[in-house]
Amino acid sequence: MSPRRSYDQYCSAARALDLVGDRWTLLIVRELLAGPRRYTDLHADLPGVSTDMLATRLRDMERDGLIARRRLAPPGNASVYELTSRGRQLTGVLHALGQWGEGELGDRGPTDAVRAHWFALPLLRALEAAGVRGVVQVSLEEGEFHLHAGSAEGPVYGIGAAPREPDLRLDLDARTCLALARGELDAAALLVRV
Repeated sequence: MSPRRSYDQYCSAARALDLVGDRWTLLIVRELLAGPRRYTDLHADLPGVSTDMLATRLRDMERDGLIARRRLAPPGNASVYELTSRGRQLTGVLHALGQWGEGELGDRGPTDAVRAHWFALPLLRALEAAGVRGVVQVSLEEGEFHLHAGSAEGPVYGIGAAPREPDLRLDLDARTCLALARGELDAAALLVRV
């Protein structure tokens, strides 16, 4: 386990950054907002992270009480990582950070990786601001995900099709999804009630 680094400052922002300021930590939280994930799934959805770095970050996050590891019962028989209640409290931080960084996106570069579910948090923010509640199925060229709008418990979003019939559907492209998140389009006008 890596030794805990610290800014050694008696300041709540510095103490928070002692826990989540390392590279990849908040992106791991973003991935775990979808619910429990296996190591291999996390590695696949975090392009650019080395296996050693991911393993180190997961150990550090577990030590710091942000995530928990548990073993699935057979036939799954695999270990998964999931957010603790303390880790879930970072949802608002990711919303704020994502909103702050939206202006940095610009055009997608030829080497930029993208996963459909990376649009989940900004889209969720826009839909909830429009008063949307319930399960929303979202289809993009890059894949499918579903959102749990207005839900305080459980996963914030899920990768792939919704586990039940969704309340609403959205078929979008990445540019439209980004425009929704930025407030440039009205979310309510694009929703298709099931």
